[in-house]
Amino acid sequence: MYRNQLIGLLYGWVVILGLILLSSVILALLLQFTAFNDPALSWVAFAVGIVSLFIGGFIAGAKGGSKGWILGVITGLGFTLFIFLVQYLGYQQVFSVEQLLHHAGYVAAALLGGMIGVNLARETKHE
Repeated sequence: MYRNQLIGLLYGWVVILGLILLSSVILALLLQFTAFNDPALSWVAFAVGIVSLFIGGFIAGAKGGSKGWILGVITGLGFTLFIFLVQYLGYQQVFSVEQLLHHAGYVAAALLGGMIGVNLARETKHE
């Protein structure tokens, strides 16, 4: 049981990292070659983060098989911890209030994704 949940978490984190890296490359290309402006970038980056964490939580819940909300929260908190460590150790900055609110939204998206992932995975196994 715990092995499946750990595997689900790892799959979720890898998917989140992959989606974030891919979207970062796409956004960088958009900034370089189009008239895409900076104010829109922050909202697009936030939306990409929400969608990425939802998908990562969904996959963690589906692969984990049970306790999707816990898997979703741990997936979101793991991502938040990773970002915090990069920011703190790399740039000597702590989270601002705005970043804390963004990361609360990310954790909530991963939680929702984990709950939906577990339930959809169960439905497909019973059919």
